[in-house]
Amino acid sequence: MVKILVADDEENITDVCARYLQREGFDVVCAKDGDEALHIWESESPDFIVLDVMMPKKTGWQVCEEIRSRSDVPILMLTARGEELDRLMGLTMGADDYMTKPFSPRELVLRVKAILRRLRPIEPANVTAVSSPAGKSGSIIHRMGLEIDSLRRTVRVGGKEAELTVKEFELLWLFANHPDQVFSRNQLLNTIWDIDYFGDTTTVTVHIRRLREKIEQNPSTPKYIKTVWGIGYKFDGKGGEPV
Repeated sequence: MVKILVADDEENITDVCARYLQREGFDVVCAKDGDEALHIWESESPDFIVLDVMMPKKTGWQVCEEIRSRSDVPILMLTARGEELDRLMGLTMGADDYMTKPFSPRELVLRVKAILRRLRPIEPANVTAVSSPAGKSGSIIHRMGLEIDSLRRTVRVGGKEAELTVKEFELLWLFANHPDQVFSRNQLLNTIWDIDYFGDTTTVTVHIRRLREKIEQNPSTPKYIKTVWGIGYKFDGKGGEPV
């Protein structure tokens, strides 16, 4: 059974979230502050974390940063409505998604399920008018020193493993499967974060920056993920075919 940690200092929010998630068959544990959230994460190893930004003892930012330094467990941040800084901070620290308060508990369940689906072995993401590259087979792609394994969800750069979050991996897998295809930020937002995701393209920009920091030797002059000014991004396909 998938275990989900819900951390929020508002008891009514944790109660509602727990009730809706439990109806869907999830095992739910709750924390009322940042210290308790970290203790539960360390002792019970939840498979998913719903994390409020404003909590006593340790903020959601601090908890997210500490967890992300040691784990790629999916994290969904809860932020105050209109607080763009909260959203950007969470994404910068490695959160996979965010929701603004007040939110629908039904939407929370859908977001959790969508992210967890991405933890399963995946095939290349479906994008309108995009076809898989010729010669692709199996679950591993090799390109210009990159090795991307969709079954194990691992990435190696020059033989060294790079630890990516769920969405960073999804972005890289999509790019590598469609070399030289230009993706707009809106297209990436709708593909990686689902068509019904109520976010903004800043989310994409932050994740691309974090992905570059993990796979590029020099993120300011990227070798793999190039910016196409005025449009979006593409994966430079000059370095061989997938095997």
